[in-house]
Amino acid sequence: MQAAIKVDSIHFAYGSQKAVNGISFEVAPGEVLGFLGPNGAGKSTTIKMLTGQLIPAQGQIHILGQAVRGHSSAVHQRMGVSFEEKNLYLQMSAVENLKFYANLFGIKKPDIDGLLEQVDLLKRKKDRVSSFSKGMRQRLMIARALINDPEVLFLDEPTDGLDPVSAQAIRNIIRARSASGTAVLLTTHDMTEADKLSDRVAFINEGVLHAVDTPENLKLKHGQRSALVRVRQNGGIEEIRVALDSGDTGEALKQAVQGREVLTVHTEEASLEDIFIKMTGRGL
Repeated sequence: MQAAIKVDSIHFAYGSQKAVNGISFEVAPGEVLGFLGPNGAGKSTTIKMLTGQLIPAQGQIHILGQAVRGHSSAVHQRMGVSFEEKNLYLQMSAVENLKFYANLFGIKKPDIDGLLEQVDLLKRKKDRVSSFSKGMRQRLMIARALINDPEVLFLDEPTDGLDPVSAQAIRNIIRARSASGTAVLLTTHDMTEADKLSDRVAFINEGVLHAVDTPENLKLKHGQRSALVRVRQNGGIEEIRVALDSGDTGEALKQAVQGREVLTVHTEEASLEDIFIKMTGRGL
């Protein structure tokens, strides 16, 4: 199967400051790749190169089998983009925003009501966007990114700072698009969010990719599983953490509970953030 997005050793610098330093990765049709890193790591610069806003100094980008270097109308007709900045027309209604965007693609009869229903904004379709909350505006941004039924979807921090209901609505849309075959590249600094949504994740820091793999594989390769045992002893409660991947796990668990009242036992695994810090020496 041909990759929907193929990036081969791209570079970009702002003056003497290297923002992206020779990264390579692929995204398959129907796959969600979480592009993870702290602010300033190179995530947004990479997205801007992939969407034609910046031209890489070196390297190649192919989207849907076509080479991309700057603006490429043939490719852009088939992609959807939602940036972190909310560049909506605030004095226009939700319907007017979507109709205007559809006109840019030459779409004569967009299913605007269907899109607004997907993002739970149908009842507010005639209201000015200036009256919308942050979560509502973000959902409208997602609807706008889907106006042309894209085969590739770029989402920059799609759930950042949203209330739980809005965040869940956007997650459901991303999963549905992925299930329909759309390749999704989302950037985030929220490792928990990436873990929920991504088939694979890519760790980027200071313009360099440190890993590209499934969350499960990263946890198995680089994390350490443990059991947290809470016991009552001498009138107090004590927590004992036992490593599960060592040769003496059984004996250690036995020692942890022997002669004590066991309250709870929970298994724990390393989080993506734990692994990111281990790999890069930098937190989020």
